[in-house]
Amino acid sequence: MTCSPLPTAAPGPAIAHPDRSPGAAPIEARPLRQAVDWAIVSRRSIRAFLPTPVGPDEVHAILDVARHAASGMNTQPWRVHVLTGAAKERLSAAIVAVDNDGDAAAALTEPYHYYPIDWVSPYVDRRRKVGWDLYGLLGIAKGDKARMHAQHGRNYRFFDAPVGLIFTVSRALQAGSLLDYGMFLQSLMVAARARGLDTCPQVAFTRFHQVIHAELRIPDTEMVVCGMGLGHADPACIENTLVTERESVESFTTFHP
Repeated sequence: MTCSPLPTAAPGPAIAHPDRSPGAAPIEARPLRQAVDWAIVSRRSIRAFLPTPVGPDEVHAILDVARHAASGMNTQPWRVHVLTGAAKERLSAAIVAVDNDGDAAAALTEPYHYYPIDWVSPYVDRRRKVGWDLYGLLGIAKGDKARMHAQHGRNYRFFDAPVGLIFTVSRALQAGSLLDYGMFLQSLMVAARARGLDTCPQVAFTRFHQVIHAELRIPDTEMVVCGMGLGHADPACIENTLVTERESVESFTTFHP
């Protein structure tokens, strides 16, 4: 079955930002608000991409927008490794080889704790639901470890996205810089949506930080934060129909008059 890629905006030159002071918006207030809201709300983790290329100018333009994310004392802690073509394939192959080696995979360590050591409700419930919702769409039965392993392993090929991103941060920095990093990653993903592109942020890469360091020659002074696939979502793949639930504003907000 063939399908057309999602609509994309025509690539253009990187945006110059000589003056970042507030000024007139490029469009009227209502369509501007709708466009920004759409880019945020329509962002989803895509797990199957089309082979449609994403050019270096377009990647550069997205990063050029994302670099204006807030950071404490303007530390700008992000470092980005952009992988395409043979470089992306080499890294994926190296990681998959370790992932498929039971003993080697068991010896892996995390560079930092992303998930809780002890899961509690409601977080463990949300985790289980998204996992079983995804596996349900894919027809992977509970206990089918082989298919679960194969599906999880697609992370390391960036779900076939034409562009893979690896993000690192200086080990000299502290937890606050990871908060800054989150704002940078969100800005990147929203800028991608504005161009008709999709992403999948992937913490699955962190277990393989030693492989990544070796393949990309990243110095030991840097820590792997996560990876990300970037490209055009494949609308023919059922896993891309997954829309995760979100809690209401009332469930997590307390207004103090």
